[in-house]
Amino acid sequence: MRLLLISLFMSAALVLSAQQHEHHHHHDEDHSHHDHMHHEGHDHHENEIGLAVAPVYFTKEKSVALGMHLHYLRTIHHSKWGLGLGFEKIFDEHAHNIAGIIISYRPIHPLSFSISPGINVDNRFKNPEFAIHGEIAYEFEFGNFHLGPVLDLARDHEEIHISLGVHFGYGF
Repeated sequence: MRLLLISLFMSAALVLSAQQHEHHHHHDEDHSHHDHMHHEGHDHHENEIGLAVAPVYFTKEKSVALGMHLHYLRTIHHSKWGLGLGFEKIFDEHAHNIAGIIISYRPIHPLSFSISPGINVDNRFKNPEFAIHGEIAYEFEFGNFHLGPVLDLARDHEEIHISLGVHFGYGF
């Protein structure tokens, strides 16, 4: 519970910091500014394929397993919002296979928040149940490639799990 509260506090602080940053650096969004932003590398790609890999901590069982989250996101009309699909797999006896729709918000360029309601099924793709997955990522770009830390929090009917890992992405 303490880790969840710290994560929520850090998330709120990052959002407030992002809003402050944007307020102080507000520019007209004419065509020349858009071109300048693109050349400076601050314009985000319209599409992204991403992979996050992390140890996953189960709060109820107090155990750890390896997890992977794969997603595709599309920016909505050059806004700070994105929509896509995601899949999370945890490699252990829990048999977590979560597929869902992702809604993403990028308050400032390198920072993104995502929420993904979806369905969790076992390894035989049976016994569907509701699950929700949230993610905070901070990306460093190297051309079309993204790399950075990611914090995930997910819930299904039995368990909450938290992971802190690495996000790899490719923008196009």
